[in-house]
Amino acid sequence: MRFFLQLAVILAVCRGVGLLARQVGQPQVVGEMIAGVLLGPSLFGLLAPGLQAWVFPRESMGILYAISQVGIALYMFLVGMEFELGIVRRRFRSAAAVSVAGMLVPFALGCALALGLAGLSLFAPGVSTIERMLFLGAAMSITAFPMLARIIYERGLANTPLGTLALAAGSIDDAAAWCILAVVLASFGNEPSLALLAIGGGVIYSVGMVVLGRPALRLLDVAAQRSGQVSDGLFSVVLMLVMLCSWITDSIGIYAVFGAFVLGAMMPRGPVSRATTERLGPLVTSFMVPLFFVYSGLNTQIGLVDTPLLWAVTLLVVLAACLGKGVACWAAARLSGSSAYEALGLGVLMNARGMMELIILNIGLERGIITPTLFTVMVMMAIVTTLMTVPIFNLISRRYQQPADAGAVPASSAVS
Repeated sequence: MRFFLQLAVILAVCRGVGLLARQVGQPQVVGEMIAGVLLGPSLFGLLAPGLQAWVFPRESMGILYAISQVGIALYMFLVGMEFELGIVRRRFRSAAAVSVAGMLVPFALGCALALGLAGLSLFAPGVSTIERMLFLGAAMSITAFPMLARIIYERGLANTPLGTLALAAGSIDDAAAWCILAVVLASFGNEPSLALLAIGGGVIYSVGMVVLGRPALRLLDVAAQRSGQVSDGLFSVVLMLVMLCSWITDSIGIYAVFGAFVLGAMMPRGPVSRATTERLGPLVTSFMVPLFFVYSGLNTQIGLVDTPLLWAVTLLVVLAACLGKGVACWAAARLSGSSAYEALGLGVLMNARGMMELIILNIGLERGIITPTLFTVMVMMAIVTTLMTVPIFNLISRRYQQPADAGAVPASSAVS
């Protein structure tokens, strides 16, 4: 009975906090991440626990979760349609070097943290040491690819050395992190056959989409060109394919968003993809994605970090995240021959975790790998690293704004 009230509250708070975030130069998505935490037990539940429990009763969490998963699948499909494989091919060698550094260093630090935190009961009972190491390594290695792409495209950096290198490295980085996560999820429960199914099925799905799916998807554009429009029926076929591909990868143990993203990347850049983006984009980003942020916020309890030791752990996680991603990617870029501006900008952009981190953390919490306390610690790390991105990137842009510096852009460009 309160579902529609929940939606109204979620949209109002996310929009309000998002507008405030934009006033201080942060993207809308950062405000929505913070709004999700504010609506949870960390603030709303602290100030008015009775009202918060009435608006968001425990039994409604399943509904919010289901709808948020549909929203995330559609969002990753849209991200996939903006993904250009040609960018990866053009700067593959440099991107691979940066991506490897941005994966190995934070992964190693994540594994070390998992071992060091073994005595703090931050993982669920029954989770093996290797699973702890793999999960935390993958969680530390992820990059907020959608946010990275949004900053690059809105600043007009897509065709610059910095933009192409960041997009290529970010895409390779996240693909590898999802593969690691697939191994963790499939191996949970000590069933190697599930891990083989996830990896083998993921490879078969990806190759099948490239070899068979991509040519078949061109038929959608052919149908649109023959009729002169993207009809409602054709749009329904696209939605059906998103749900089907999400189900396939979810069934083999990789997670639904992987299937949706690959489908989006294989979509031809023609009338169907343009019409789909126009129809879905505003609804997904303004309505469905905020539900995911609030669902994550409802599971975030900052009050669980209630001892000096846990706050020290949180600080350690944030420092490890910044060193593992930002510093490692900067160093790799410099060693690969990038300019000072490119290397610093790349390190800052790759360090943001954003929504992708929240997706992984929600999977870990929902599958019973991590505890609510570790979930909260990691969410705070995701918010801090995401908040840092735009201000530091603006500072770097102003510092290196010189005509001779390739890739320099006006610092006045706004990021929504």
